[in-house]
Amino acid sequence: MQKVINLFDFKQKVDYKTEILSGLTVALALIPEAVAFAFIAGLSPLTGLYAAFVMGLVTSIFGGRPGMISGATGAVAVVIVALAKTHGVEYIFATVILAGIIQMVAGFLKLGKLIRLVPQSVIYGFVNGLAIIIFMSQLATFKSADGNWLSGNMLYILIGLVLLTMSIIWGMPKFTKAIPASLTAILVVFGLVYFLNIDTKTVGDLASIKGGFPPFNIPQVPYNLEMLQIIFPYAAIVAGVGLIESLLTLNIVDELTETHGSSNKEAVAQGAANIVSGFFSGMGGCAMIGQSLINISNGARARLSGIVAAVMLLVFIMFGSSLIEKVPVAALTGLMIMVAIGTFEWASLKTFKKMPSSDIFVMVVVTLVTVFLHNLALAVLIGVIIAALVFAWDNAKRIRARKSIDENGVKHYDIFGPLFFGSTKAFSEKFDVLNDPNEVIIDFKESRISDMSAIEALNKITERYKKANKIVHLKHLSADCIRLLKNADDLIEVNILEDPSYSVMPKD
Repeated sequence: MQKVINLFDFKQKVDYKTEILSGLTVALALIPEAVAFAFIAGLSPLTGLYAAFVMGLVTSIFGGRPGMISGATGAVAVVIVALAKTHGVEYIFATVILAGIIQMVAGFLKLGKLIRLVPQSVIYGFVNGLAIIIFMSQLATFKSADGNWLSGNMLYILIGLVLLTMSIIWGMPKFTKAIPASLTAILVVFGLVYFLNIDTKTVGDLASIKGGFPPFNIPQVPYNLEMLQIIFPYAAIVAGVGLIESLLTLNIVDELTETHGSSNKEAVAQGAANIVSGFFSGMGGCAMIGQSLINISNGARARLSGIVAAVMLLVFIMFGSSLIEKVPVAALTGLMIMVAIGTFEWASLKTFKKMPSSDIFVMVVVTLVTVFLHNLALAVLIGVIIAALVFAWDNAKRIRARKSIDENGVKHYDIFGPLFFGSTKAFSEKFDVLNDPNEVIIDFKESRISDMSAIEALNKITERYKKANKIVHLKHLSADCIRLLKNADDLIEVNILEDPSYSVMPKD
């Protein structure tokens, strides 16, 4: 059954059955994740569940990527855990609100487009590291409350139920896609455990999820400069981590669905969601790649699935906690392991002999930083810096000059390759000012002036020729270059010939 709806200015064909069932599946998968992340942050389970509800609802309605799921995340939890221990939960709420404001400002300033600077090798490393983290986080299911590995029948039953869940999720789509395989797997395992009275871990063993509607709460903190100095560093990191993880998840969902989301709109929505979360007793969060992939793999493509997931999560908290607490953890563990398998970019392993060694190095470094430091923002930042340095080094070696003297005795320097901060030294070494004839032409038809370092290099070359009382013609420079050259040093007199049209530092 497909109809067209127009929900908050987004027109989308909606398969209501798929969207609703997928949303229900996501809601079930959100519960153990939200509880676990709240524990990581040293907060109560309801703080994580309320964040999952608010983040999921607001971003599903207003976000820039239909089908993407947001909620409480480990990336945010590991940032705020220290603040929670030292100053308490009220400071967390204030931090989340400030982080949301920062994210909204970033969205309004259209900084979401900066995600374009993240190369594919970094995305591969990020995704692979995240897949490993998702898988490793499920290993806690196979441990007892005291941290020891389970053994005997308890372990065998748990493994059997996990494998059954994974088998249903893997095999069912080969026969029918009428009902999401992940939801079917959860229901089948729940039925077996409930009706056969199988003794195994359930959601209720993790924590009680019973609660009411998220209470409105203005953070009880002193509103002064000292408080701002305490929370601002945490808020800035939360905002950065949240935006990076959300926008990378948006890119991944874009690739899977072959559609295009709005990064700036998503940044604004993430910020608004965090602000609302802070005022409604939530720990904040961002996009969740695992739950987003569950949703997409179930066939959901519209906003409705995310709305259903958030609403059903609240329903579970308020009215269905006694039933949901009986859901076997094994079913949710099997589901998340399949998500980890699906998240990992297996194709990246085939590129080891095809990709440049620098790209492989970047991918491996980002994966290792993600896995061992659990700091996604740092991993992406390191990857982008390494990739940028490699790119600059490679391009710095590409600058070269073809030299010739025409019948009039004029020497020509035809420049090839980009002229920027990394190649200015090699560029300067191409010229033999003292031994050159009285007239020289430097042609940039096959080159491009990229930054102020390049402009300064040109200034120095022309100044050297001027001191030697020789005439220099610069060909194929843009009007932007000409203006900067003339403004840089009033003593330089250069003849400009055949100007193209481009900017030294384009705005976009």
